[in-house]
Amino acid sequence: MLASAASVAQSPGGTSFPPEQIKRGSQLYATNCESCHGVRMAGTEWAINLNTFPRDRPDRFVDSVTNGIRTMPPWGDMLKPDDIQALWAYVVAGEPKN
Repeated sequence: MLASAASVAQSPGGTSFPPEQIKRGSQLYATNCESCHGVRMAGTEWAINLNTFPRDRPDRFVDSVTNGIRTMPPWGDMLKPDDIQALWAYVVAGEPKN
C-alpha cells in the first residue's frame, strides 16, 4: 500500500510511520500508558511528559519501555516489539489525524 507524503509522519531521523501504525500506537497508549503519562502525553508530575521526549532517541524509548526506568515498570513482557514501535510512532507523530 502506498501512502501520500501528507499521510505519513516522519521522525527527525527520517523514519516514516504509516497512519495505521500511529493509530495502533494511539490505542496501545490509551490502554497502557495514559494513566500515568496523561491524555496527549502530558501527565502526572512523576511521569515524563512524552511531548518533550527526544525524537532522535528511539533506542532510549525502546529501552525505557522494555526494561523500565525509575518509577516506570518494564513492559517488555507485556508488549511485543511491534507494539513498542507503534507506541514510538504515536509519540513522534502525536494524535492521529482522522
